[in-house]
Amino acid sequence: MQLKGTPFKNVQPQIGYCGIWCGSCVVGNGTLQEVAKKFKKTLGGYGVLKWCPGTFDRAEFLLGLDTIAKIHLCPGCLRGGGRENCELRKCATDRNLADCRECAAPSCDYSTLLQHMRSGARAAGLSVYHGGQSVSDFIESATDRLRGQWPGQILLPILDVRRNRKTTRTAKNRRASGSHNLRRSRPAT
Repeated sequence: MQLKGTPFKNVQPQIGYCGIWCGSCVVGNGTLQEVAKKFKKTLGGYGVLKWCPGTFDRAEFLLGLDTIAKIHLCPGCLRGGGRENCELRKCATDRNLADCRECAAPSCDYSTLLQHMRSGARAAGLSVYHGGQSVSDFIESATDRLRGQWPGQILLPILDVRRNRKTTRTAKNRRASGSHNLRRSRPAT
């Protein structure tokens, strides 16, 4: 599947059937790759690898960072990413449910798995939707939280800068074309 736009924008609107917000996953939102690239650049810029003991395999370490930077981005659960052969996704889609919260079954064969996935996700710093607010409000507040926590604070400022550059270019284009008049005529006194 060909992803369009930034990795974060591809997964930001997705909440998996289990309730895990795909936008908070470093494998899908691009943070893991961005951190690996920035770390390699920082190490090279400061010459840190020269300070390592002789037993440290610099080439292997840099190869590892390059490999992480090239990891295939997850498209998000709703687009076929996430756990391969996920039992929760199959169960929810077989029942035509938007997510596990909609299930009215008196007992669930996957309740232990669901709780395990949610608690593991929270422990890893991912956000989990439990209802109580609209999906859009949850995603907006979770995105704001992501901006202030590691490692999301690495990725989101980059996206904000790109968005601000685009907004600035658009405003400059409007002014250059004359479609945006900054001065208003004053009424005659």
